[in-house]
Amino acid sequence: MPTFTYMTRCDGCGECVDICPSDIMHIDPVYRRSYNVEPNFCWECYSCVKACPQHAIDVRGFADFAPLGHSVRVLREEKMGTISWKIRYRDGRVKEFTFPIRTTPWGSIKPPSDYAAPDANALGSQMLAHEPTALGVEMLPTLPVLDKKEV
Repeated sequence: MPTFTYMTRCDGCGECVDICPSDIMHIDPVYRRSYNVEPNFCWECYSCVKACPQHAIDVRGFADFAPLGHSVRVLREEKMGTISWKIRYRDGRVKEFTFPIRTTPWGSIKPPSDYAAPDANALGSQMLAHEPTALGVEMLPTLPVLDKKEV
């Protein structure tokens, strides 16, 4: 479900532009309001929805999820640490969903330069990315090392 901006609520602060991982939230140079330049390429991460201090960004529901005549409203409640979805259907039914906000606080991520350089030998290790643990195996299968004479 791609996002869109309510122009009357947006103040053009650009928080959505800064946080959008797919670089599709832009500020209109004439109206100084944000807008989604390519809704089809929206990753649906809703970082812009969560980051917008004006609650100006909302979601277009897919037809199978919320048919015509519906409204989908996203509310970010920062003090409670939750994000709520309220879907109002044409027949008056209302469904609400509430989830915890797990967005990392702005500026709290250390840049890569603050970490020690990894050991170059680690690139050949099977432990890279915790693959054996994630797959539930002791070791990953490997190919035998060939002698240069065999190649």
